[in-house]
Order: sequence, then structure tokens, then C-alpha cells
Amino acid sequence: MGLIDKKPPKPPASELFRPYSDEEKALLAKKYTPEQIRAIEAGEGAIRPEELDQQGVIRTDIGSLSYLDDFRHYRSVIDKKPPDNTPVDPNARFMTEDELATSFSEYYDKLKKENPPPPVSRAMREGDPEEFDPTRLNFWRADLESPRYMGTNGPIPSGPNLFAPAIPKKISIDGNKMVAENGTVMEEDSQSVVDPRDPDGIYDRLRKQTGLTLDDIFGLESKVVVQHQVTNQTRLGRVRSMYCLAIAGNKNGLLGIGQAKGQEAGNTMALAKVNAIRNMKPIPRYEERTIYGDVEAKVSAVKVKLMARPPGFGVRCQYLIFEMARAAGIHDLAARVPRSRNKMNTVKATYSALMKQRIPDEVARGRGKKLVDVRKVYYAGLV
Repeated sequence: MGLIDKKPPKPPASELFRPYSDEEKALLAKKYTPEQIRAIEAGEGAIRPEELDQQGVIRTDIGSLSYLDDFRHYRSVIDKKPPDNTPVDPNARFMTEDELATSFSEYYDKLKKENPPPPVSRAMREGDPEEFDPTRLNFWRADLESPRYMGTNGPIPSGPNLFAPAIPKKISIDGNKMVAENGTVMEEDSQSVVDPRDPDGIYDRLRKQTGLTLDDIFGLESKVVVQHQVTNQTRLGRVRSMYCLAIAGNKNGLLGIGQAKGQEAGNTMALAKVNAIRNMKPIPRYEERTIYGDVEAKVSAVKVKLMARPPGFGVRCQYLIFEMARAAGIHDLAARVPRSRNKMNTVKATYSALMKQRIPDEVARGRGKKLVDVRKVYYAGLV
């Protein structure tokens, strides 16, 4: 529809949504019945191209993606493998051990010619350029992709396997240290990358679980909002520890809370922030600035009521709810806490209220109506 083409001008709607030609109708007739073709033409005829041209914009609501995907191409790593519609060979059988060994060696030789190892292999250092050491990638590919079944006309190819692309690494040697492309230092003994921003490795497990980089983690809004001393009475006496409750968000619709207990204050606060980042979930936002209507939530004796407000109203509430709204990217909000004001339960009740919002899609499904009938906004508010 010309939404992401910036250089060429967007073609008019009459060219984007032109009627079917005779050749296209002949192709459709091979797949659809005449009744289905008439239904398709009636459905497309009920839509005006000018209205689609006005509605054809990139989404910015909570369901929008942060990237644009091209569904015209098949990617073996991400997309589901298309079904094989080739006829089944009636004489297909599993290979014997000798046939498997021959198939593996032939396929490995083929891969070795297509993807030769780097020129630092042992065979090339010894002066024999025609012989190469087996690389791990070629060995794995030959083990997974080599034919395993014998058919009427010979081995049946198994096709390429789903290999994920490797992460490129550019490493330079700075004196006695190995420095990666992003400036991190690689230790020669452990062969692991140590980032100077996280020397203790606090976020290593978090990065493996969530796939976030250190730049993404430090770009989040995380803060400890509740911390106090707690005591556990045991047979050895009173054991004191610290309790921390933290919040984390990306200021664009994600919010999470995390809590932790520990003996040392620094480690406990860091662990609470890590748990908050791990528990981040999307928060529904109306027009990316406020919530959908008024919501209430109750945790123990704390009762919180959140109310949507018009643009420019601001966030007028106590500081705990203010910090959560800022982390979630909510700019217009009012809140009331009429009963108990326990800090820990106030944070939990506010998070519960933000998560239990009823978005217009749910209201429309519950009433059995369309979304535009619930919101009473037609054609992006143009009429």
C-alpha cells in the first residue's frame, strides 16, 4: 500500500485497489468456486478504496510491533517449514550402516568444498593445502542434513536444517587484552566477555533469560520504592534481613514489580530490580498517555482507584503511583487511596489495577458488537 516507501510517492487508491483482470479471474477460477468468487467480488465492492487509503496507516496502539516484517519471503529459521507435497516413493527405506557412512562422507565433502575452513587450520600450516581439518559447523550440518533414506532413484535428500545464523564477532587485541567490537574486555582464561558496566555479572542470567542487552537493561526505568528491615525469629535468635520492592518499565507500555530479601542492602536492591525487569508485562494505554476508564483494585486493606484524565492533566497522585505511571509511560492519571496506605500493598494494588483494565476489544466481544460501535469513532474520527 506504499506505507513504508518514503522516496517514491504513494500511488493513488484507484491504482492500489484496481479490479481483477481477465487473467487474474481465470487464475481465481482454478482455486475458488463461482459462488466464492461472487462473494469475494461483493465483499471488495462494498469497500471504497478512498476509505482504505485514509485508514491505511501504521499502527501505534498497544498491539503494534516495533518492526515491519515482510511476509512475502520464507525464512527457514523463523517461519514454519512448508509442507512437502511431492509424491511418496513406495520403495523408500532406511539406509543401512554402510550406506549411512557413505552418505555422510559424500555430503561432508560437498560442504567442505562449499564452506572451506579458515586458512589457519593444521593441515594448511603443515603445507598440505588440499586437506582441511573438519570444522564443527560442517560436521554438524553433515550429521543433520545428510540423506538417511534410500529411494528408487537413489538417496532421498533431507533438505536444509534449521540453523540459526551465528552472531558476528570482531575482536581486536589491545596489548595483552582482547577487546570486542563494543569495547568489552575478554578474559583469556575463561574466554568470557566481561562488560565494565557489569563487572560482577549481576545481569548475566537476566540477559540469557530475556534476550536483553546491557544497553537495553540500563535504558529501562528501574527504582526501589519500598525498603525496610524485617526480622525472623528462630531458635538461634532474631535474624535480621532487608526487604526491597522495586519497579521497572521502559516508559512505553511495559511495567513490572519485583521483590527480594537479603542480608546486604546493595545485593538485595539489585536482585529486586532484576526481578522487576524479568516480570515486566504490557500495560494497556489509551492513546499512549492514559488508562481505559476507571479501575479499582484491593490488596489486603489497601484499596486503589485509578481514573483516566484528559490530555495535559498530568499525573496527580501519591509518589508511589507517580513512579509507576512514569515507568509505564502514562502521562495523564488521577488516583485515590481512601483506606490504608501501606506502601507495599499500594504498589501491588496499583499494578493489579493497571493489569485488569477492560480494553474496547473485550467490551465489544462481551456486548456482541463491533469495535467502532463501542468507541463510536468512525474512519479515524474524520466523520
